[in-house]
Amino acid sequence: MNLTVEGLAAIDEKLSQRHIDLDPGGYFIIYLNREEGLICARHFTNVIDERGLAVDPETGKVIPARGKVERTHTTVFSGRTAKELCVKIFEETQLLCPVTQLTHAAYLGREFVRAEISLVTGQDYVQD
Repeated sequence: MNLTVEGLAAIDEKLSQRHIDLDPGGYFIIYLNREEGLICARHFTNVIDERGLAVDPETGKVIPARGKVERTHTTVFSGRTAKELCVKIFEETQLLCPVTQLTHAAYLGREFVRAEISLVTGQDYVQD
């Protein structure tokens, strides 16, 4: 089977629309620091309520999936490659790993690879 770039993008777009359970360990905002050549991931804590929504543990308010939210991150992880960043988060965390679900770990790995490609190619990176 010979798929096109457009066909592969359509598969990914469809999969991005599926329901996912949120990680009670928190969430990450991923961005690039081009000046230092780094992929960065800010970790934020959350609580998952009975509806499956992420809630700010300090305010008790639902954290919106889109739009700007003023919150303080707990940690910033950074690495020059996706692999280096994954090692720091999943293998070198001194306390508990901030990721508690395998689906979240897989998602982060995919996003870190996308961010690395964007860093190397100079393309814009937008977290999925």
